[in-house]
Amino acid sequence: MAKSQNVQKVNVNVAGKYEPEVVNLEKGVPAELTFTRTKDQGCLDVVHSKDLDFETELPLNVSQTVNIPTDKSGEFDFSCGMDMFHGKVVIK
Repeated sequence: MAKSQNVQKVNVNVAGKYEPEVVNLEKGVPAELTFTRTKDQGCLDVVHSKDLDFETELPLNVSQTVNIPTDKSGEFDFSCGMDMFHGKVVIK
């Protein structure tokens, strides 16, 4: 995780799974996850999280950044469009 100008930034590679699968963030510090899909697998072309209130399409080899609210501690799931592949954001 990189911090620049008080923003936590994490790159998530999407290639048959999410890597890293678990993202650790600090509570109260703004955060961004940048997803980049590098393999053409159907249901991984969308990432969404009901817990974190985002859904975005992931075109092949195009980075997509989502802002993550860090006002609450806890574990928050994200997954592919068909809920087959999962990742987690842990805020402490």
